[in-house]
Amino acid sequence: MSENREEILADFQACTGIEDVAEALYHLEETNWDLLRAINRVMPQETQTLPSESQVNTGPDIEIIDLGEGRGQGGRPPSGRGDNDEDIVEVVGRPRRLCRADTGSKRSMAYTLESFPSTSSLSPKTWRLLNFQIHYKHRIISLKIPDSETVGDLKAMIHAELDVPSCRQELKGWKRGITSPPNSTALASLGLPSENNLHLSCPNDSLGLDSSLDSSRVAERLAQEFTLNVQDETRDKSYSLKFPGTRTVLEVKGDVHSVTDIPVRHQVWTGWPQRALDDDSVTLACSGIDYPTHKLSVRKAVTASHPTSVARDNKKIVIDLADSDNSSVEEFEDASESFNAEDDMSIMGIESKRMQPLIPDNVEDEASASFHFTEQFRSRYGRAHPVFFQGCLDDAVKEACSKPAKERRLLALYLHHEASVLTNVFCAQLLCAESIISCLTSNFVLWGWDITFQSNRNKLLASVSRSLGTMASMTIQNIEVEQLPTLIIVMKARSVTEIFTVIHGSISVHELLSSLIQAVDLFEQQQRLEIKEEEERAARELVKREQDEAYFASLEADRAKEEAKMIETMERKRLEQEKEEVEKQKEAHRLQVQSSLPEEPGEGAGDFVTKIRFRLPTEKVITRLFLINTKLKVLMDYLVVLGYPQTDYKVLTSWPRRDLTEKDKECTLQELNLYPQETVILEER
Repeated sequence: MSENREEILADFQACTGIEDVAEALYHLEETNWDLLRAINRVMPQETQTLPSESQVNTGPDIEIIDLGEGRGQGGRPPSGRGDNDEDIVEVVGRPRRLCRADTGSKRSMAYTLESFPSTSSLSPKTWRLLNFQIHYKHRIISLKIPDSETVGDLKAMIHAELDVPSCRQELKGWKRGITSPPNSTALASLGLPSENNLHLSCPNDSLGLDSSLDSSRVAERLAQEFTLNVQDETRDKSYSLKFPGTRTVLEVKGDVHSVTDIPVRHQVWTGWPQRALDDDSVTLACSGIDYPTHKLSVRKAVTASHPTSVARDNKKIVIDLADSDNSSVEEFEDASESFNAEDDMSIMGIESKRMQPLIPDNVEDEASASFHFTEQFRSRYGRAHPVFFQGCLDDAVKEACSKPAKERRLLALYLHHEASVLTNVFCAQLLCAESIISCLTSNFVLWGWDITFQSNRNKLLASVSRSLGTMASMTIQNIEVEQLPTLIIVMKARSVTEIFTVIHGSISVHELLSSLIQAVDLFEQQQRLEIKEEEERAARELVKREQDEAYFASLEADRAKEEAKMIETMERKRLEQEKEEVEKQKEAHRLQVQSSLPEEPGEGAGDFVTKIRFRLPTEKVITRLFLINTKLKVLMDYLVVLGYPQTDYKVLTSWPRRDLTEKDKECTLQELNLYPQETVILEER
């Protein structure tokens, strides 16, 4: 049955001209491998022919015959041109493919009934010759083409005549309300009359997307941002994706793979301009897509269960119709659907670099090894990759898990192994996807390690056992090589740091992103609880600290008061003691002065006696008699005995007012004119 299917597939491709094995398999699967029904799906009935029915199917699929003067059944084609102005192309075996012989200059591609092969399957009665008048700017060209060809073939002829690329051609004036039929549409299916007038316009003329492109316009287009509205027909979902003009079509397809999960090799697109279909390395700015938005649709090709042997044996000759200068014939062999990891890498345009391991064998310093890991990862997979933590595992655990709950993050351990067939695909298509990079950068501390060498594996297990515990080390030890590469998500919850989940390499971008988002959601839920608990704990500690501070402040104030009171008491006692001492000294001095004071003379002494009245500060008046030859010092001593020393009081005479304390103490009362009587006033200093 498999050999029969291979034959059916080969016949179907030869009849329909569909070179894409996946597309051919899709149509055959839809019709349950009924060849006739499958051909009816894509071609009008009158164009069907099997290679086995043709008498000329022993050579290549396509034969180019240059019919010059005197060649062919009808000689020169009736196009009204000179002998050297036309090349007639005869299609043998596969009438669906239009080819042009090139003699070094652009020439018309007219068809005549006489130019068809004289086989039973390609008799002149089978085909209709359509005449097209193409109006473009100030020119009108005439083209003849059989209705077995496609709209794309007609555009290729127009390209050869007018130098307008097929991707930029917009044909208007189709009959029966037909507007912009796809390039793969057969002309016979449009029901066109023999004579047709079409008007050619180029919506992108102002963009100058051909070889004469102005450099300033190219720079402007490259700086613009294009929005691609991609319809995923497989899942019936729409995506609005934005890309810079410098992005290539291949890179866009790779990014769409990360969104839709359709590998690039299985993507069947609708809406790309011809230039993007011919060369997927062209940038969006020069691909001919509309600005600022362009609509595209993509679906996943349906593949057969065992297409490998068919694909390997199905060789074709492809003739480049877009080349106006020379015909390039290139032999290729359809790729097998049994892709391994290395095939995927070549399809994505990523070169597998195994020149150096990410981490050399027998490393000693984890920090320098992690730096080497990052440098080699960037060298191998490009600059667009997640940020790896530079340092040893213990430092990465502290950075992620040892901070307060508000600053804490998840820890992701990426384990790399060169022997795993999933490694390159996982790194290039998953780890380096924009959505994964954004998620890891925002929520994780990512630490990478290469366990290709047993020495590095043992070093990792020792570090994990020391930083995360024995259970985490056993979990890593039980991971098989076939399950690598692996992302191990580590989370700290309730002061316990442990492994949350292990994500193996056999996973899609969507599944990886979903797993990361799930881990982030659970972590954030736990984080919110711990943040709330920490805030409540901090509030309680703040209240307690404030209470303790107030208590200690009160104790300090009381202690200060006690100390002040004690100091005041001691000062008062000291002053009292000093006062008592002074009083004792004064009393001793008074007693001493009193003992040396002469007795008061009697009134019988006559004129040798003077009467002194002392007006005290208390308004009390004391009178005493002194001899006139008594010195002033005796009078002052008398006042000391009374308790009024001259250090504290002034002794003043009433008239004239004199301060006796400033007089010479050796002067007598008579000399001071203090007789026969005098009143002195004691005034406090």
